[in-house]
Amino acid sequence: MTVDILSQDIMYLPGVGPNRKKLLSTELGIETYGDLLEYYPYKYVDRSKIYKVSELTGDMPFVQVVGHILSFETFDMGPGRERVVAHFSDGTGIMDLVWFNGGKYAKQNYKIGKDYLVFGRPSVYNNRIQVQHPEMEEPTQQQTLPLPLPAGRGVDTSFDKSIYSPPSQGGAGGRSVGSFRPYYNTTERMKKQNLTSRGMEKLVRNLLEKLKAPLPETIPDFMTARLHLMNRDQALRTIHYPQNAKELEKARVRLKFEELFFVQLNILRYASDQRRKYRGYVFNRIGPVFNTFYYDHLPFNLTGAQKRVMHEIRRDMASGRQMNRLLQGDVGSGKTLVALMAMLIALDNGFQACMMAPTEILAEQHLATIRDFLGNMDVCVELLTGVVKGRKRQEILDGLGNGSVQILVGTHAIIEDTVQFRQLGMVVIDEQHRFGVAQRAKLWGKSLTPSPSPKERGIYTSADADSVAKGNHSPLLGRGVGGEAFIPHVLVMTATPIPRTLAMTLYGDLDVSVIDELPPGRKPIQTTHVFESRLSSLYNGIRRQIQQGRQVYIVFPLIEESEKMDLKNLEQGFETLRQVFPEFRLSKVHGRMKPRDKEEEMQRFVRGETQILVATTVIEVGVNVPNASVMVIMDAQRFGLSQLHQLRGRVGRGADQSFCILVTNYKLSEVTRKRIDIMCDTNDGFRIAEADLKLRGPGDLEGTQQSGMAFDLKIADIARDGQLVQMARDEAQSIVDEDPTCNSPKYEILWSRLEQLHKTNINWSAIS
Repeated sequence: MTVDILSQDIMYLPGVGPNRKKLLSTELGIETYGDLLEYYPYKYVDRSKIYKVSELTGDMPFVQVVGHILSFETFDMGPGRERVVAHFSDGTGIMDLVWFNGGKYAKQNYKIGKDYLVFGRPSVYNNRIQVQHPEMEEPTQQQTLPLPLPAGRGVDTSFDKSIYSPPSQGGAGGRSVGSFRPYYNTTERMKKQNLTSRGMEKLVRNLLEKLKAPLPETIPDFMTARLHLMNRDQALRTIHYPQNAKELEKARVRLKFEELFFVQLNILRYASDQRRKYRGYVFNRIGPVFNTFYYDHLPFNLTGAQKRVMHEIRRDMASGRQMNRLLQGDVGSGKTLVALMAMLIALDNGFQACMMAPTEILAEQHLATIRDFLGNMDVCVELLTGVVKGRKRQEILDGLGNGSVQILVGTHAIIEDTVQFRQLGMVVIDEQHRFGVAQRAKLWGKSLTPSPSPKERGIYTSADADSVAKGNHSPLLGRGVGGEAFIPHVLVMTATPIPRTLAMTLYGDLDVSVIDELPPGRKPIQTTHVFESRLSSLYNGIRRQIQQGRQVYIVFPLIEESEKMDLKNLEQGFETLRQVFPEFRLSKVHGRMKPRDKEEEMQRFVRGETQILVATTVIEVGVNVPNASVMVIMDAQRFGLSQLHQLRGRVGRGADQSFCILVTNYKLSEVTRKRIDIMCDTNDGFRIAEADLKLRGPGDLEGTQQSGMAFDLKIADIARDGQLVQMARDEAQSIVDEDPTCNSPKYEILWSRLEQLHKTNINWSAIS
């Protein structure tokens, strides 16, 4: 059967063997016939036109010519090197074929007087057309027909998985003799073993010739018909050898949809399964803790966006189903305040709450912020990180067990097996992409039954967390009267605005709330671009700000000098700035410092003892100094948009006008200039995130790679295929709604395919 053929070891494909199998597996992850079939071309070159030598010019892209070799000539290029030139003619003119490497092979294998189809990019040398390192093969009978050829040019129809420009019609000459030639990405190691793009094409051709029977469908016929999708067999064959641009586009749409659809189907099936398996504690009481805070300690009136989000959270927490909500909001939009109010609702209903942050600095910042918000309220808030040890740690653990510690703020230390709550009902996770699925799942088990007895609850272990992360039901989770499992409500916060299409895929199992307003009184940060030649003027501006009582961040991309990159590094920069500003005090912070030293330097800046904080991106999160009004980012061209936006968010936290200065050299690429222009044009994090997604791609966005997210989509592009993402989402949602238990024969083909994908190396649980 064809299914068995696709799972066949790639070693047995003609042209592979044990050595190449190892190379393909190591370099590209190709281990089966199916893997090779889904290794798609990255571009196509139009091979459908043949030109006369007399038509060629030096500014053409790739072209084809049919003719024969007149003679060979060899030129000495130094010890052990030679340049081989073949004089080539089709009767309309003479051109040169040139080899700087492989000339010996060319002289031995290409015969004088024999016809060849030559393919390459023409250039001009000594007033004569030449093609360096051409591709050569014997022409077909059709390609040697002596038909007249009008003038024209070949077209390199390249695209990067998403953009395809059909061959130009204006002025294009030649005649149709075939289809587009696919080009495949390869590595240097592969090229040394003759697995070039051409070599990969030969393997794909061998595979397609071997696949005589139609490839099995993965989507029901009634869906492909309704959505006007090409069938899978035709799409997979066409994507490698399209006959025309229209056919290629249909194949790409089919394969992109399938890829996105199964990602969305898995996410929504997972979310539906979780809702059916697990209940959320019913928090329908708004009591004295929340009311005291709201009426007596609220630092400012809530924005309309904060009120809207609080209504969504309260509705979830009172519904009886587990809240699983993503809270998006720009830097300074007031997410922590909303999270605190959600935790206070849990306290009013007799439960505890916790907030987990990815770093000690950020955890300490949250603790300080929460305690500042609560003021003198009788709420016990404690911190648990790796540096909290000994008697203090034991006191906190005891307080969690007996319920006297009501809110716990911490890092990964919270999910250690020894940490047990009396009754954990609310979990807040900040920057959730820094935590794996199993880590997040372990938080669910910290309150294992409604009973306060740890002995009755048992211990929730790493193995249990792994089981829950895979979607399995754990017998250790707390149960209600009807035997249903109860788990804490979850609120995930992120200060990195996420484009809608990416959020549907990264956080597809979460309901989404957005805080899209800043608190009143905040002035937009003024962002400007300055070249290095104007540093003296920049330093004068910094001096004026400090003389007015403000503080300044200056960020460098590196800690120590790199031989490969011409960058201002932090160590040199710090010494230079000390000389430039002898009248001011400076702090220095970077990731290689001991935590205690780093914290002391930051606290000096927070207390106002130093006026300038020179740092790396370690200050991207976790520093809140309202008096700091200037953010200077050196070598800003080395940073991505999201990172620049996060760094800019360190200022603008007070009532005074704040500034962000992007310092670069003059040598900027087009993409870098776009990044800088976007930063100067807008403070809107969502606009910036959309631009970042388009410029860099989802796999490069901060957080998606370190999360274990399997975001190496083979053909779809989240940034450019937004409509397909939405279509896939809608289709998947309707199927999960109609068949929540995955048992309907109508959709058997879909659930079978999903199960098959689970057996691959795709990290589906991370996607969920």
